[in-house]
Parts: sequence; C-alpha cells; structure tokens
Amino acid sequence: MQNFTFHNPTKIIFGKGTIGALKREVPAGKKIMLIYGGGSIKRNGTYDEIMAALEGREVFEFGGVEPNPTYETLMKCVEEVKKNGVDFLLAAGGGSVIDGTKFVAAAALFDGDPWKILQTYGSCVKAALPFASVLTLPATGSEMNSGSVITRVSIKAKLPFNSKLVFPMFSVLDPLKTYTLPHNQVANGVIDAFIHIVEQYLTSPAHAKVQDRFAEGLLLTLIEEGPLALKDPENYDVRSNIMWAATMALNGLIGAGVSQDWSTHMIGHELTALYGLDHAVTLAIVLPGNLTLRKEAKRQKLLQFAQRVWNVRSGNEDHQIAEGIKMTRDFFESLGVKTRLSDYKIDSTGIEKVVAQLKSHQMIKLGENGDVTPDVARQILELCL
Repeated sequence: MQNFTFHNPTKIIFGKGTIGALKREVPAGKKIMLIYGGGSIKRNGTYDEIMAALEGREVFEFGGVEPNPTYETLMKCVEEVKKNGVDFLLAAGGGSVIDGTKFVAAAALFDGDPWKILQTYGSCVKAALPFASVLTLPATGSEMNSGSVITRVSIKAKLPFNSKLVFPMFSVLDPLKTYTLPHNQVANGVIDAFIHIVEQYLTSPAHAKVQDRFAEGLLLTLIEEGPLALKDPENYDVRSNIMWAATMALNGLIGAGVSQDWSTHMIGHELTALYGLDHAVTLAIVLPGNLTLRKEAKRQKLLQFAQRVWNVRSGNEDHQIAEGIKMTRDFFESLGVKTRLSDYKIDSTGIEKVVAQLKSHQMIKLGENGDVTPDVARQILELCL
C-alpha cells in the first residue's frame, strides 16, 4: 500500500426530511446564493423545503446550470455573486450543479481570468467562497469531494479541476428526493458511480485489501440495487444504498494508498465536449474497450474483479478476464445505456477528432502508469466502434 494522507472535511447529513438541517448548518448572517439546474427542484418539492429552512435569510437565486455545466453560464453566476455581495453558496441538484458551484466558489474570489482555474487544473486556486449542497441526483460524488469538471462550449473543451478549498462544508442527502428522477438519470448515475470505483480499483495491485474490499462491496451494491431502482423507484432502502454508494465511490476513501487510472474519464470528457453525449454514456462506451486493450497491464486486478465481483470462476485466466469485461458491458446495457460509438453514429473520423482534442489539452500520458498516449487512446476507441 502506498503512503497517503486522507482528510475529508465534508459533513454528511443523510436521511428522510433532512433538508430542514439547513436552518442550523448555514452560518447566520450570510448572504446566500441558491444555485440549481433546470428547475426540477421546484417540481419535486426540494426548493420549497430549502426556502422554508432558510426563512428569514437573505437568499438570491441562480438557475439554469446545465448537465455538464458550462463556463459561460457559470460566469454569469459569478457576476451575480459579486454584484450582490454573496458570501455563501448553496448548490441544489446533482453533480453538475455541485461541480458548477465549486467553480463559482473559486472564480468569485479569483484574481485574474477564471479560465486559468481550468487550465491549471485548480493549482492556482488560493481562496474560495464557502458552500454546501443538497443532493438530488446520486452519481458523481461531488457532494463529498474537492473535484469539478467544467465545459467551455465556445472552444469545445471539458476540463477538470481540483482544490482542497472547494470541499463542501456539508451536504444533505435525502433519498426521497431521488424518487422522481427519469429512468436515464438513474441509469447514468449508477454507471457513473460504478466507473468512479473502477478507475481507482482496476489498476496496479497495491496489497490494499481494505480499499479493495470496500470497492468490491460498493460495486456489488450498485449491481444489485441499480436494476431495482428502475423497477421500484420509490423503494427507500434501494435509493438509500445507491445514494450512499455513489458518495462513497469518490470521497477519497477507496482511492487512498492505491494508484488511480482516470483515462476512461479523460477520453469520455472529449466525447461529451465534441458530441454532447451524457457523461456516464461516454464512460460506458470507453471502459470496456479500455479494459480490453490494457488487460495485460491490469491482469491481476481484472482477474480479481471477474472472480470477486462477477463470480466468474470457470475457465482459464484469459477467459475469466474476458467474461468479467463482457458482464460489465452487459450490465450497462441492461440499464438501458448503449455502449458502442456506432450506437451514437460516431465513426473513425470522430475518433480522430477525440485524439486531436486529447493532444490539444495535453492529455498525453493518461492512466495509472502514464502509458495511455493519444495513440493508445485511438486504439481504445477503435475497440469501442
């Protein structure tokens, strides 16, 4: 196991009816900006609960944050934050809204062009406004981590940033707020969380048994509960397990002391930027090809994955590994998500555009060993056609 420092300062408030906790958790005297997406929080009652909890507080609102939040929209929010002297942000929604709020928190106090935050992947962030979140769509784990991904539409760039200054102070997780999610958002959320785990688990052996067992338990939970959430949307126990699994998938715990990959994500980001595909869809497309091409480098962990997660025990090692990858693809397809580039009318010409984007964004040494070059990315994508 590698050396590590693990520190996660985000307080989690989990369960039915917990939005009322905002009344005591949001510091008194703050000017609050409530940031949300397309308005689903108003249809499912979340907005009313938030406003009731914040009654008597000075609250401004900014709606319209997109799935794959855009730099252009978020900079409008930054302007409103500055104009109104806002000193506390509250994100209400899924990972896109929370990611966007992290950017606003950093950009509002940034001295210079805020695009530099993305260009430097967050290394230049020196200050950020405090913020909290009310989660309505479990998927990204953004409610308990310090990462964010932002899209700049004008140049078709989707870039991540990370800073310890943008951990949420606290996050409220009420599984009841997930009951009305559309089928595709539930499926996407399960896949997103699944691949977050895989990016930290299917790497190089580190003899990190605790992290491995945590990761395998989370994967098994998503495999068991994901289909149930689609069949029985108002099963509180199912929704609770999915919500907590998605948070645990990317709060730093299972990634401590182990190498991490993230090449599937970086390649997927370019597919989203170029073709507008849902983030989770791009991951479901790229992962099987990525694992297939790099199976020798990942052999030991892929075998462990096949045996422990998919219970593949028969046949030789190559058969078991291939079967584990196939069952992973089949799982994504069973949730209603297509896993081939051709399903989205993307051909070899599209692959070359992705490779060019990777080069332009300096994504030239991806993966746990830095061996996923643009040429390797091309080979991965060719397996995804």
